[in-house]
Amino acid sequence: MVAHSVGIIAFQAGMGGRVIDTRPAEARRALGAIEATSRETLSGLRRMLGTLRRPVVLEPAPGLADLDRLAATAGAAGVRVEVRRLGEPRPLPGDIELSAFRIVQEALTNVVRHARTDRCRVTVGFGEADLSVEITDKGRGPGDGRAAGYGIVGMRERAALLGGELTAGARPGGGYRVTATLPVPAPVAAVR
Repeated sequence: MVAHSVGIIAFQAGMGGRVIDTRPAEARRALGAIEATSRETLSGLRRMLGTLRRPVVLEPAPGLADLDRLAATAGAAGVRVEVRRLGEPRPLPGDIELSAFRIVQEALTNVVRHARTDRCRVTVGFGEADLSVEITDKGRGPGDGRAAGYGIVGMRERAALLGGELTAGARPGGGYRVTATLPVPAPVAAVR
């Protein structure tokens, strides 16, 4: 979460610095996004430090119900996110919920930092035996393909740990797509 927030802060600071003299209104919006994101991150860090100092009840791990909040964070950084849900939503195991959320979070961070677009789409599909997430944009993609980070590698590892798979790459006609498919175990029947 901290890396996600710092990435958005760095992006907004860079953008604000580039436009401060020519487009002061955009620079003010960037500063507002920096302030909001850094306050939220600082609040999270304080909660974490408080937790480390004394035993407390932890907040639940983020999941698919938190995607709208995540979309709002990206929106504050200048990327409007459309979240679509397909199929019949149902309760899922916590590790699948958390992994799907983190994959979407990393993909949105990449859109904000690298795509140079003002919109993207997140689609969550509830299948019979799996959960799929797809993040698409019409931006410029990762440039020369020599990204220095570990975001896509981390997303692949997260999906593989659950027996799923992740693909990421340029879309025909422009833009970028990240797709993850995570198998969902069948519910355990109640013993009578």
